[in-house]
This record gives sequence, structure tokens and C-alpha cells, in this order.
Amino acid sequence: MKVVPFFSNEEMSKERTERHVKMSRMSCMTKRLFDAVCSLIGLIVFSPVFLIVAILIKREDGGPVIFRQERVGYRGEIFTLFKFRSMSVTAEADGKPQLCEKDDKRLTKVGRFLRDHHLDELPQLWNVLKGEMSFVGPRPEREFFVKQISAINPDYELLYQLRPGLFSTATLYNGYTDTMEKMLERLRMDLNYLNTRSLWVDIKIIFLTAVSIISGKKF
Repeated sequence: MKVVPFFSNEEMSKERTERHVKMSRMSCMTKRLFDAVCSLIGLIVFSPVFLIVAILIKREDGGPVIFRQERVGYRGEIFTLFKFRSMSVTAEADGKPQLCEKDDKRLTKVGRFLRDHHLDELPQLWNVLKGEMSFVGPRPEREFFVKQISAINPDYELLYQLRPGLFSTATLYNGYTDTMEKMLERLRMDLNYLNTRSLWVDIKIIFLTAVSIISGKKF
């Protein structure tokens, strides 16, 4: 997919693009090394949690433990995102993509707990290890919703410069996106991250997210 910035003319597009903060080659390499090492450590350290969650999900309804879904990622390429399944196996039986809403009846009991504490995202450590995602970056979205967001604000495609993230400022302060308004607000925050990103910014986002999760804050 070709990146088409949302500007009134070519000059404004060039000026906006030049304002993007480009991390140095060394910073990019450091970030990727951090992602690879920490995701591997995370998979090892949290392996007992993986086992416990898998048993709980399987005992509840006998369905699959891991949920796989295609998302739009780095350079606009499609990749398979992994999560612990938090909804019933018939959640989207009609084939129509649907956002998870507050008090969504499709959530299982175990799934609701996992989502409240963001434990359903743990399998994405594998996506990070593979290089499809990073610890910090814009949350990846399904192509169905990407098209809807881009129809309102084509600047969404500027995010293809970044690997999708496990953590983001948008997730921390905007929570799960269950409406188009929240999606557009998330886009605004993600574009701000694109323009201000640095290793220090990533460290702060990881720290604040970890504190929020450990303290039991719902977001």
C-alpha cells in the first residue's frame, strides 16, 4: 500500500514529512536488539503464566487457546497477530469484523479477566521476537478498520514507517478503541509519537504501562 499523506498540496506534504523525527541508525539497531532480547526473556519468564492461562481457557469452553488475526503492520504489510483467546469461538461467526465493546457479551469469563489486565496480549511477545512488532509503537489494526480510518484521515498510512507496538501512548491514555472517535484519537496520538519518538520516549512508555498494569489500572 502506498503512503498518501493528508495534505492540500505537495509542498505541505514535504514540509510535514521533514518534521518527522528520524531515529539514528544506531538507535534503531538498539531498539531492535532490545525488542529481541527482552521478548525472548519475557517468553521464558512468563512461560508458567502461559501454561496457567492456557489451562483456564481450555477448561472454560474447550476452544482454542491462541487467537490469530491478520493485522496491517510495518510498511503496510499484513502479518498474523497472536493473542490469548478472550471471546467465544462464535464471536464473529458472521464474518463481519466487530470491535469489542464495554461489557461485551462475547467475552468469556476468563477472557474478560485477561483483557482487563492486558494478559491476552502476552503471546505478542512472539510477534516482537520475530520482528513483526516492537515493544513500543502504534497498535496494529485490521485492514477492514484501517480502510475506514484512512477514508477519514489518510495520514494513517504514515504509521507504516513504524513497526506496530505492544505498548503505546494511545493505549495507555485512550484505552481499547471501541468507537471510530477513539480510533481517530488514537491516530492523533500515534502520529504525535511518530514525530517525537526516541529511545527515552520508549522507555517512559514501557515504564508507565508496566506500572499501570501492575497497579491494576484498567485502560
